[in-house]
Amino acid sequence: MPNPPGGVHPDAVPPAVVKAADVLAEAARTGVPCPPVRELFDGGGDLETAYAVQRLNVRRGLEAGRRIVGRKIGLTSDAVQRQLGVDRPDFGALFADMAVPDGGAVPAGRLLQPKVEAEVALVLGRDLPHRECTVVDLLRAVDFALPALEIVDSRIQGWDIALVDTVADNASCGLYVLGATPVPLTAVDLRRVTMTMTRDGETVSEGTGADCLGSPLNAAVWLASVLAERGDPLRAGDLVLTGALGPMAAAAPGDGFEARISGLGSVGVVFAGEGARQ
Repeated sequence: MPNPPGGVHPDAVPPAVVKAADVLAEAARTGVPCPPVRELFDGGGDLETAYAVQRLNVRRGLEAGRRIVGRKIGLTSDAVQRQLGVDRPDFGALFADMAVPDGGAVPAGRLLQPKVEAEVALVLGRDLPHRECTVVDLLRAVDFALPALEIVDSRIQGWDIALVDTVADNASCGLYVLGATPVPLTAVDLRRVTMTMTRDGETVSEGTGADCLGSPLNAAVWLASVLAERGDPLRAGDLVLTGALGPMAAAAPGDGFEARISGLGSVGVVFAGEGARQ
């Protein structure tokens, strides 16, 4: 992956970045959450240090044969920002092996401390190479939209995260679930969509498209501009999870979630019980 301006070349990665990447990778491997990685950085670190950690573990994933299929935008909802005590969006990489089929099951023990949020997913039909991406650029590039569930997860104990922690931890990526019926943007006003998410039939989150940086399109424009500036732009075929439309909800073994987003349809997932066969 190209290095962003101000980033760290893979051949000259500072020891603190390597240490933080190793700690996060070990937590993911063992299923035992780690302390906040900000404690490994002088002065708590900064965003470029955190993105260097993220890049290192993403690069390791690619070297291990994983495949990137797109990006996620995190922290776009005021409600989620309040939940986590942060004040700006972030982004992470989506791998093909993070996908769960609509209506499928998340195996027990697959994640450490999962939470679920409902989002609008966009799939691109064109590249977005411009550093100052516009809504017009985005509208021309998007092939279709889908309802989505992002199952976020933190390798950091108790979700004790500052912005640098979640950025280093690949924006707290876990898994994702996509609905099965593509919808063109000409058929839906994403700013006005409404979302209701249930857990075992009980409403646990509600929101609208406007709760995601004013519109999921605004979030995607932000991401496209940031990635182009960093020399790693969004490409045709990429999946973009645009960010939560409402608060996250914690998930436990046996829980079933469904999100309904007006104009886009529904998407669901279940979490296998502790005794379920893997």
